[in-house]
Amino acid sequence: MIVNCTGYAGGCKLPNMSLEDVPALRDRADAFVWLGLREPDEDLMARVRELFDLHELAAEDAHHAHQRPKVELYGDCLFVALRTAQLREDKVIFGETHLFVGPRYLVTVRHGASLPYASVRARCESTPRLLRKGPGFVLYAILDFVVDNYFPILHSLEDEVEELEERFFKGDFDQGDLGRLYQFKRDLAELRRVTAPLTEVCNYLLTDVFTDHVSDDIRPYFRDVYDHALRVNEAVDVIRETLALALQISLSLGAARQNEATKRLAGWGALLAIPTMVFSIYGMNFKGWFPELEWTYGYPAVMGSVTAICLLLYRKLKKSGWL
Repeated sequence: MIVNCTGYAGGCKLPNMSLEDVPALRDRADAFVWLGLREPDEDLMARVRELFDLHELAAEDAHHAHQRPKVELYGDCLFVALRTAQLREDKVIFGETHLFVGPRYLVTVRHGASLPYASVRARCESTPRLLRKGPGFVLYAILDFVVDNYFPILHSLEDEVEELEERFFKGDFDQGDLGRLYQFKRDLAELRRVTAPLTEVCNYLLTDVFTDHVSDDIRPYFRDVYDHALRVNEAVDVIRETLALALQISLSLGAARQNEATKRLAGWGALLAIPTMVFSIYGMNFKGWFPELEWTYGYPAVMGSVTAICLLLYRKLKKSGWL
């Protein structure tokens, strides 16, 4: 449950760090602790809460998860909730990351689908000059990592939607494709709920309220994350509009094919109506005034006339596109 517990002083990593060393390190003005947790149990969460003096409401939110992206201030502790996402077997799986940011510490609590933050640690440790700024820079690095991981998911969804849209235009689609389309719509709706509040979170972090947690020289980095969050939201909206258009096109094409089939059936019905009418008259069980019955060429003449009329009607229907 404890993924990593690392101390940093002067932008450099301290060796052999554990939870027992946290109280002593928190008293150093040039040092801070980065503690990473993954789905901690109640006992560990209670211990971490006591160790870092976390607010009980924030600790409860981090332990039970199911939070929307938000940022809240509890005394000298900044609580940030983020939603993470991964693409598994053509389905978007969501998770959560909660961050407690204080003057001398940063605690991350991960739940569900989430990539490990080993690459974020390596990135921070490779820039001691920025890591020396404290937990504020690590907060930026994690937020940037979470937002940037949305782009591969969006690109994959965009490619699949374009492929699905192309199949709709070609008419090569079935019920399974419609099921995939509705699955995409559900994934994008959830992705929209996840990504939309990110711009609000970045805006809060850019204000002067959190000067104790985000220094002035780190704040421009959050503007970059804000720009990426806007791009994510715009990409989600574009894909959703494309999906809605694809669904509308599929319904329109289905109606057009149904109309085409109805036209063909009506055309063949018109062709069959002519011989049906003529032969039904001659099939009556009485002898009427039919001079052609006594005429040698009467039968061939009637058959030839019916055939000629049917051929003429077939030609006209074929030319008009009904057959």
